[in-house]
Amino acid sequence: MTSDSDLPVADTSAGLPWRVKLVVAALILLALGVVVVSNRWLSDRFVDSTRNRAEVRLALYTGNLMSELQRTSVVPLLLARDPELITALREGNFSATSAKLIALQAEIGVASIRLLDMDGRVVGATNRNLLGISHRNDPYFVDAQRAKGTLFTAARRETGGFDFSYSRAVIADGKTLGVIVVSVDLVKYERAWSGLQDAVLVTDSENTVILATEPAWRGKPMAEALQARDPPSALARAFQATTDWAQSPPDAYVRGEAVMRTETKVPFRGWRIYTFTAYDSVREKVNGILALEIMGFAILMALTFYMLSRRAWSRSASLQRESAELRMLNARLQREIAEREKVQKDLEVAEQTLAQSSKLAALGEMSAAVSHELNQPLAAMKTYLAGARLLLQRKRPEEALSSFQRIDDLIERMGAITRQLKSYARKGGEAFEPVDLRACISSALSMMEPQLKARVVKITRTLPRQPVMVMADRIRLEQVIINLLRNALDAIKGVKAPQIDLLLAEGETATLTVRDNGHGIADLDNLFEPFYTTKKPGEGVGLGLAISSGIVSDLGGRLTARNSEDGGAVFEVQLPILGKEQEAAE
Repeated sequence: MTSDSDLPVADTSAGLPWRVKLVVAALILLALGVVVVSNRWLSDRFVDSTRNRAEVRLALYTGNLMSELQRTSVVPLLLARDPELITALREGNFSATSAKLIALQAEIGVASIRLLDMDGRVVGATNRNLLGISHRNDPYFVDAQRAKGTLFTAARRETGGFDFSYSRAVIADGKTLGVIVVSVDLVKYERAWSGLQDAVLVTDSENTVILATEPAWRGKPMAEALQARDPPSALARAFQATTDWAQSPPDAYVRGEAVMRTETKVPFRGWRIYTFTAYDSVREKVNGILALEIMGFAILMALTFYMLSRRAWSRSASLQRESAELRMLNARLQREIAEREKVQKDLEVAEQTLAQSSKLAALGEMSAAVSHELNQPLAAMKTYLAGARLLLQRKRPEEALSSFQRIDDLIERMGAITRQLKSYARKGGEAFEPVDLRACISSALSMMEPQLKARVVKITRTLPRQPVMVMADRIRLEQVIINLLRNALDAIKGVKAPQIDLLLAEGETATLTVRDNGHGIADLDNLFEPFYTTKKPGEGVGLGLAISSGIVSDLGGRLTARNSEDGGAVFEVQLPILGKEQEAAE
């Protein structure tokens, strides 16, 4: 029985009648027409709505600005007639002037108040730090003495921006005694405007920006201010890029971005106030409705194609589920790979630290059998020496020389045993050299010979006649073979006829197989994990196979393990052959 997922997907478009194709094409054209017409109509409608709201806000801004200016303009007139201030200017006693001005500021709510004498020196101020400062040449002081009424001044600061103030001469008995200066706090409106989406600026009669949400605009002509290219600012954050086709022709461009400009007159000294509104809000509303329209047509098209081709839709859903499952599987594999890479790095560090300890532990296990191996030649040497002494006493030097030769052979054998132990005990270097795997196997068996004899283990070796050359560190490679032999010895404890088979084969790679007839491996997944062991406490820490796997990986090979079908465990060491490794490098 064949499932639907195994069936080929038919070409539904080729088998549709021409009437159905015509209906689908008409539906697509209708959708495009509705979207285009809706986009233009909605854009115009929302643009008008946004412009109306901007004009309402502009009227509110203008009203607040004029209210602050008119309220403050009355204060200099009242203070210029204050008897206490007039008396202080006449008598030159200003000890209580600043306190009075501070009290008046709290009641009236103006930004600051300063009282200047005829020399332009500040003799009273709400900010006591300004006392004694001379304003003799400032316009609001010079012009206030000449003018009969209250004078408004916009003085530009050195740090940027403007100070707005009303000044009026203090006159008593037809004589000018000083000047009262009241500052207008218009900067608070800049701070309030900066928190809104619109960008706002105010220009004077000369079209110079005197108030703006952007500090860089102040003091510049309006055209120059709008062309400034500073780092991201309130305008840059408010005006995002919009597509020209999605809206009516823009009123202006600010830094290359289309904006809606709204302006009105401020009934004060020829001032004008402007707001610049981005089309983002319009675009968001239009896009929302267009998205609903497109979604409706998409659903309609989906239902149409579903009815025409249910099998293809089923196939697509099946592929989507399989794709989701594959993504989940890929994510899980990625996590596992990351975890294994971390474990591998930790293992490499542990191997470098514990490899020598593992070798010395194996060396300690060999020491008892090696001492027994050395005791036999020593006992034989003692016997040969006694026989040689007896032969010399009997005047038989030729026979005595043969005894000395046997003693020399025994000494050479003992030297070979100690040299093997010394070579294995020292740390392996990082310098690789061509190594014959057969020689490494023979050397490892020689070092393990006392333990193998003590356990009465049958060893079978199947080695090729020709050398099997690999590029490796000989000491570390011997360490791997000895670790595998030790594990095999531990695995065949309690076996009646213990046997270890060594098989070396040369093909695509050099493969060394170590097989025992023990009970096999219970947990193959965690076999090469550090500190994993099935031995009893005190018999091992579970680092031998982990270190061996790391060494083989460093040599460019692979160490694997499996259970034999006949029972027992099988370990395989695969290393690149020297000749093929050189060809690959070339």
